[in-house]
Amino acid sequence: MKFLIAFAVIVSSFGIRDSSFAAQPRPNVLFIAIDDLRPEIGCYGATYIKSPNIDRLASQGLLFERAYCQAAVCNVSRNSLLSGCRPDTTQIFDNQHFLRRPTLPDVITLPQHFKNEGYYTVSLGKIFHHSEKEPGDDPISWSEPAWYHGTPYRSWFNKESLDYIANLKKLPKAEQPKILRAPPFEAADQPDDVYPDGQTAIKAIETLQRLKEQGKPFFLGVGFVKPHLPFTCPQKYWEMYPATTIKPAVNGFRPEGAPEPAFHSNYELRSYGTVPATGKIPEDMGLSLIRGYRACTSFVDAQLGRVLDEVDRLGLRENTIIILWGDHGYHLGENSVWTKMTNFEICTRVPLIICAPGMKAVGQHSRAFVELVDMYPTLAQLCGLPLPAQLEGTSFAPLLDDPDRPWKPAAFSQYLRPPSPGKPPYMGRSIRTDRWRYTEWTDTKKNEGAGVELYDEQSDPAENKNVAADPANAALVTQLAGQLKAGWRGALPPK
Repeated sequence: MKFLIAFAVIVSSFGIRDSSFAAQPRPNVLFIAIDDLRPEIGCYGATYIKSPNIDRLASQGLLFERAYCQAAVCNVSRNSLLSGCRPDTTQIFDNQHFLRRPTLPDVITLPQHFKNEGYYTVSLGKIFHHSEKEPGDDPISWSEPAWYHGTPYRSWFNKESLDYIANLKKLPKAEQPKILRAPPFEAADQPDDVYPDGQTAIKAIETLQRLKEQGKPFFLGVGFVKPHLPFTCPQKYWEMYPATTIKPAVNGFRPEGAPEPAFHSNYELRSYGTVPATGKIPEDMGLSLIRGYRACTSFVDAQLGRVLDEVDRLGLRENTIIILWGDHGYHLGENSVWTKMTNFEICTRVPLIICAPGMKAVGQHSRAFVELVDMYPTLAQLCGLPLPAQLEGTSFAPLLDDPDRPWKPAAFSQYLRPPSPGKPPYMGRSIRTDRWRYTEWTDTKKNEGAGVELYDEQSDPAENKNVAADPANAALVTQLAGQLKAGWRGALPPK
């Protein structure tokens, strides 16, 4: 691996390829995305979560304890990762705008770069963000048409759920919700494979077999959609988490002193049937949501296990880099919030695990700050590919041999809060340092400040009290504001 890393640096610096390197078998890449997965899994210390397959992968690779997304919403996060550019460059701040137009028409995406360098690239499931208006991934990025199983967020099977949707359809059009959805959770007496993620696992197994026979180095993206809402999966996964063991978030309240733009109305959750349109989420519903999220985490872990087993059965492990990531964190009532779309720690911190042939830090954890935008240069470097000039991340390949080496002093996230009745859009920008999370909110219409947050991650890791207004922290706020303004270019690892 040291040879790969050293040579990749030469390639990226001089834009050449050594003929001796060309004779080496280039590693495959298995690129595993899990939607809405927060790092509440066994290998991250949540021993009450049953995630044996993710835990197994962590034991074979390197787990990053402090990995962060660039924006806590699917489309923005994924397009940043897949372009290697931060949201201010992509100019994608929501789920309604897509890569290439109008800002970056000629951007070379991560899979496209591998394709251009001779890899066979395949997309299964959710890699780029999908919408009902624009199904399918970025076509130029893949060697064959992307495969996607149906509409993943409509996976109800019980009669009660189906009747609920049928009754909505009977309403006059003007009274129907924009999207016809049953309640946000369901335990059904169904096999794994009737769900989209079960079908994705089957397709991944078939594709691995085909790619091995093909013999070319491959980049295979496998995107699972659970634990995205609705929290629907087979009953057996719900039974792993008895109702009596589920407790509400201990900090199910707004942090003291936090500004209004830090929050939202839980509108994604409220788009599902039976969820109140306003007000608090009822406690019994909240407990079912938490239980359902955990059940779906174990369900998707089982689908991952099927894919990993096939990698091993085919003898691909010795020459395949496996990287597993979540696109953002998730609130389950913490900070009074449900779902994503905030700049809090629980929403910006993500699971990230990498297993690469020849790495030294097998089974270890790293507390180095890494960001999802770093994944593009990392995978390119590990595979000996040149690094496109567009990249705004830093390869964390050196950490695979030395996970405790000095690294970045900070990670950066942002979220554009869309306008709502009587309120303008707010841009929130956040920096996470070793001890602090500092966030600034700006009214983008007036271009003026709309609130500041400061949380002590050492004494207050749940972020229950905003201490930005404490006079004792005035110098610290000024310092962190300067670091935030300097941005990622001011927070590079030491040479």
